Amino acid sequence: MKQLLVALVLMGSLFAIQLQAQDTLRNKKDGKYYFTVDKDIEANEVQNQSRTGTCWSFSALSFLESELIRMGKGKIKLSEMYIVRKAYEDKAEKYIRMHGTINFGQGGAFHDIPYVIENYGIVPESAYEGLNYGEEKHNHSEMESMLKAMCDVVIANKQGHLTTAWKGAIKGVLDSYLGIVPDSFMYEGKKYTPKSYAKFLGLNMSDYIVVSSFTHHPFYQPFILEVQDNWMMGSVYNMPLEEMMSVIDGSLDKGYSVAWAADVSEKGFSFWNGLAIVPVDDNNLKQKGSDNKNFNDGGAERTGTQFDSPGEEKKITQEMRQKAFDNYLTTDDHGMHITGIVHDQNGKRYYIVKNSWGTDNDCDGYMYASVPYVQYKTMNVMIHKDTLPKALKKKLGIN
Repeated sequence: MKQLLVALVLMGSLFAIQLQAQDTLRNKKDGKYYFTVDKDIEANEVQNQSRTGTCWSFSALSFLESELIRMGKGKIKLSEMYIVRKAYEDKAEKYIRMHGTINFGQGGAFHDIPYVIENYGIVPESAYEGLNYGEEKHNHSEMESMLKAMCDVVIANKQGHLTTAWKGAIKGVLDSYLGIVPDSFMYEGKKYTPKSYAKFLGLNMSDYIVVSSFTHHPFYQPFILEVQDNWMMGSVYNMPLEEMMSVIDGSLDKGYSVAWAADVSEKGFSFWNGLAIVPVDDNNLKQKGSDNKNFNDGGAERTGTQFDSPGEEKKITQEMRQKAFDNYLTTDDHGMHITGIVHDQNGKRYYIVKNSWGTDNDCDGYMYASVPYVQYKTMNVMIHKDTLPKALKKKLGIN
């Protein structure tokens, strides 16, 4: 009997070790960051924006796809390129009306997605893949250059007035590269238009707001975030850093994910190491070469001992955050999707981040961003307004 009890205890210990191993995540195969999941919100599969600057569409739609899962609609794959296509049409008109004095490029902001869906509807990816130019993966370099050149010719206005043809010319290029937008399409045996499909999804675009934290504008008031890709001049709600972090945590705690726009130019941001950290001393972090295929060097290979095991990180203040933004050290680089929270072996918390650079890193396309990194390098986040505390809603004037 005693031997049997010993055997059962050993079996139980072995099972516990195996279970712990299954529940523990690492930042990379040989990494010594051991993460335990505290909150994990379901999301669709990781996508690949490839050689395009369309992270804003990929991340915001991933966020909305998780919203559909939360609402009981199941896993629905929405078309990033439909959003990109419709945004380009209006971006071109804005650029021409502003005589070319605003940015025209592949970038965008979270505001663009609710705007497009509310005005033009949305389609599933099966109805609009946006690959109509002989490529297997997205690459908008040629298309962007052609569109901008056309807009600049219109702005030059060499005949003294604008013709009635330029809008059709812009749409013609978009049709050629991304495909003609369907007036209607079939989805699971039913016929939809982009607007009727948006209605079928049941997403209320007025439920989604963008929040940030900067001191060059008053807190608890909206302001237009001064970044080049904010071509729509969309507003964000401003609040102190501590409250912005509470908003992120509160959303995740309630089962709502968060769309995250951030600077990824820091030495401590490494897709290949699966980490975004702010070491106290980052002098030993090195970058090898560059990797700007995703329109920044966030995908470049970076090395350093703190990518191998946890170390001390900087304590971030509101003043540090503002100074980095004022001096162009924090820039609007990349949109991602926060889907949960973990803690490491030392009890430090990190956010689970779904990227849109494919699944080639050791975390299958995911990363872990430390609390200091999110405090320091967040540009803004998009959330569901119902996750806000009532008192904060009142301060912001949100119903």
